[in-house]
Amino acid sequence: MAQSNGKIGDIPTDAMTINRFVMEEQMKHPGASGALSILLTSLCTACKATEAAVRKAGIAQLYGIAGDQNASGDDQKKLDVLANELFVNLLRSSYQTCAMVSEENENMIEVPVAKHGRYIVCFDPLDGSSNIDCLVSIGSIFGIYRRDTEGPATEADCLLPGNKLVAAGYCVFGTACMMVLSTGNGVNGFTLDPSIGEFILTAANMTMPKKGKIYSTNEGNAKYMDEKLQRYLHDCKFPKDGGKPKSSRYVGSMVADVHRTISYGGVFMYPSNSQSPNGKLRLLYECNPMAYIVEQAGGKAVTGRGDERVLDVVPTQLHQRVPIYLGSADDIDEILSYFKE
Repeated sequence: MAQSNGKIGDIPTDAMTINRFVMEEQMKHPGASGALSILLTSLCTACKATEAAVRKAGIAQLYGIAGDQNASGDDQKKLDVLANELFVNLLRSSYQTCAMVSEENENMIEVPVAKHGRYIVCFDPLDGSSNIDCLVSIGSIFGIYRRDTEGPATEADCLLPGNKLVAAGYCVFGTACMMVLSTGNGVNGFTLDPSIGEFILTAANMTMPKKGKIYSTNEGNAKYMDEKLQRYLHDCKFPKDGGKPKSSRYVGSMVADVHRTISYGGVFMYPSNSQSPNGKLRLLYECNPMAYIVEQAGGKAVTGRGDERVLDVVPTQLHQRVPIYLGSADDIDEILSYFKE
């Protein structure tokens, strides 16, 4: 029989699915139990189910506000509530978690002892929900920690710095659905093939350009920003050397803005300002996972407080906020040089 070389017509017969990829990574570690692989499979299912709900939200009347606020004081959309339920139930039933932290829950989510595993998962089940009703790209973010203590899980077990992450990822729901994942050995992107319901490897070994031409921030807050940062933004638009200015792009959905930054280079920032001295984005389930992925892709992620890495911040609260600047290494160094002036 003739060899197909992994493809017959337009149909791949030997595709690298995300499950196959994770299993191959697991085989590189002879002592691995497979628990992390099972957990990642559950997260993929949660993302696929959330993406399906987003696609039919208008028809199923899932747009609009649910009537409550989440732990951070944001209005909960109907899809926020649905996505959170999907993540919590699928992770709990994976038998690999002992605790969860969600943007939508004020307290740590406990897992029954009978379903306990070794991992803690922090997640934003639906990032960018303010953009839901106008059909802008949104997504899900997650970070995974391995618990080091015994007995019932406590809130203190969840207050871990990002440098303790064992895996992190995000799933963007845009023109396509892509899962971007790192288990500490680089970054890989997997596009959902709706015909078979599987994430297929389409962007192997994703790396960021060392310098980009795009800056991304909410300049509507410029009047409240530090003068040094205002000067940086001015120089982006009116370069000192008279060269071409940088382009400004800001979606208002962290998943979309960070995915573009990883793909094209540049910088994304949500800094502290006089109205939000600690920034707006949450450390455990937004900043840490994204900082982990950006660093794995060759970029940098800092708080703007000296050279402090986002991943080195030790959290004291579940919903702690932190300023963040992430992106191409040279662009982050350039911003920090303004702060040192």
